[in-house]
Amino acid sequence: MTDIRFDGKVAIVTGAGGGLGRQHALELARRGAKVVVNDLGGTLDGSGGSSDAAAKVVDEIKAAGGEALANGSSVTDDAGVARMIAAAMDAWGRIDILIANAGVLRDKSFSKMEIADFEFVLGVHLMGTVKPVKAAWEIMKAQNYGRIVVTTSSSGLYGNFGQTNYGAAKLGIVGFMNTLKIEGQKNNIHVNAIAPVAATRMTEALMPPEILKRLQPQTVTPGVVFLCSEEAPSGVILTAGGGAFAVSRIVETEGVYLGDALSVEAVRDHWSQIADQAGEAAYVTGGEQTQKFFRKMGGG
Repeated sequence: MTDIRFDGKVAIVTGAGGGLGRQHALELARRGAKVVVNDLGGTLDGSGGSSDAAAKVVDEIKAAGGEALANGSSVTDDAGVARMIAAAMDAWGRIDILIANAGVLRDKSFSKMEIADFEFVLGVHLMGTVKPVKAAWEIMKAQNYGRIVVTTSSSGLYGNFGQTNYGAAKLGIVGFMNTLKIEGQKNNIHVNAIAPVAATRMTEALMPPEILKRLQPQTVTPGVVFLCSEEAPSGVILTAGGGAFAVSRIVETEGVYLGDALSVEAVRDHWSQIADQAGEAAYVTGGEQTQKFFRKMGGG
């Protein structure tokens, strides 16, 4: 099998000044990609900003013989995102890969969380994914090629105390991906999600040091870089941590048709059948679920 290479490809990685994003940018560059290293350089809660972190990663890439440029735009700022896209196009004339990795945390229990903190985290993670993707989408369509990796989280897929804002944003990103995978299909644009577990500044206070040592960001990057390749699937949630990889799916039970017996009490009385996992399925489109309901209404 030949090595996966990105010679002639142009990648944008947001939040690439450190942690996961830095590793993604370095590995893409090592494999031949030209990389826009984006990082606002803010603190963990999103305050402040400096492009120094991005510039340091660019220096690393150049020192290893690669091509890269730094960008300090906020992924929530329309004008800044436009400048980031323009910088890639002015320098190299195309955009093949976009990894939406930028993020912040403002953790609190829901009782103590201010709405402003909820909206801010939702804005950075969800709209901070939507805006760069939107800005690159028509370019990728015109090329008939694109690989997009968005970043979700187990907090969105399964929940985590103190992260209602973060979890809501991260599952929203999955919904975004689920439609993009359909709309991008005819133009060879593949869209996937990564749900990483890694030792970064976002997790260093959540796990003991001995666990963090085994969860270095570079153990996630191989999965992300594969999702950037020509061989990548589309519409997959890849979970990763410490060198382990798995696929998460949203599944639905076969369920029951209540027909003439329909009532609140009938739902209660049939709950064990409604929730029975036997025969559950993962659908590719919402229409597949609708087809199941029509099938069951017809007595199937």
